[in-house]
Amino acid sequence: MTAVLFQQVSRHFGAVRAVDSVDLAIAEGEFFAMLGPSGSGKTTCLRLMAGFEQPTAGHIEIFGETAEGVPPYRRNVNTVFQDYALFPHLSILENVAYGLMVKGVGKAERLKAAEEALAMVKLPGYGTRRPGQLSGGQRQRVALARALVNRPRVLLLDEPLGALDLKLREQMQEELKALQKSLGITFVFVTHDQGEALSMADRIAVFNDGKIQQLGTPEEVYKRPATRFVADFVGSSNMLPPDFVEMLGFGRHHASLRPEAIALGDGPGRKHVSGRVTAASFLGAANRVTVDANGTRIAAMLPAAVAVPAQGEMVTLSFLPEDLHTMDGA
Repeated sequence: MTAVLFQQVSRHFGAVRAVDSVDLAIAEGEFFAMLGPSGSGKTTCLRLMAGFEQPTAGHIEIFGETAEGVPPYRRNVNTVFQDYALFPHLSILENVAYGLMVKGVGKAERLKAAEEALAMVKLPGYGTRRPGQLSGGQRQRVALARALVNRPRVLLLDEPLGALDLKLREQMQEELKALQKSLGITFVFVTHDQGEALSMADRIAVFNDGKIQQLGTPEEVYKRPATRFVADFVGSSNMLPPDFVEMLGFGRHHASLRPEAIALGDGPGRKHVSGRVTAASFLGAANRVTVDANGTRIAAMLPAAVAVPAQGEMVTLSFLPEDLHTMDGA
């Protein structure tokens, strides 16, 4: 069943088209990511799902029911905000139970449900504390528990990991994915972090200028970008101009070639190009080498065990033909 449906949805703010004729269908039980830079339209789409914004044009359905004009409290969705929005004067248990209190659920029942929700996010026994006594990661879990305690059919997450440090963010990515699979709830996750989207989502919609540039699985979006914007935004990619691609024997197209697909030296069945090293960087698990090949800049990500060529040295780079992805138009 389709959890969320957008049909030619637009949201304008004066002359600004924040969302521009978007078509989108999110399946029930899917972990769906909306990825894009600031101002691309992804957060406005999330707010349209939540009911915090109304469409200028188009039609929205949530589990088959028309959503236009329906206020947020009457939609079977909940939102986890970027800043968590916890009440500092309430205990953790009261924060989690707040939504149930507004719905008129009895005190004993709502506190029991709040305890269960805290256990679900691995915070049992934290109910008597205040938000100010918790770490950023713990507050993020409380915000998640507060949303889940209402048993929404769709959970909307607005860059909830943005304030966390790298290690904690990676840990929470794994836990969020595992939690979504165990609950079977539809997750719609907004992020500008490509790593988050690629590692967690079943499908990704890449946004730019209020439109979806590409919709597909993480592997499809990464390996077969539909546009130059997607190739450049999702991961690091060498964007090769048509004349260079034609010289390599792939016809006159724009093309994308990922740095990790490139090796030093030649080999059977591989395409190769020569150039001069202009920069080399040690990145721990890998070395990044930039080569000027007849005026075209090519970056290669080499294993740390490979000896790094010196700046100014002439080298040969090679790749498998199937690793070069050609694109037309935009």
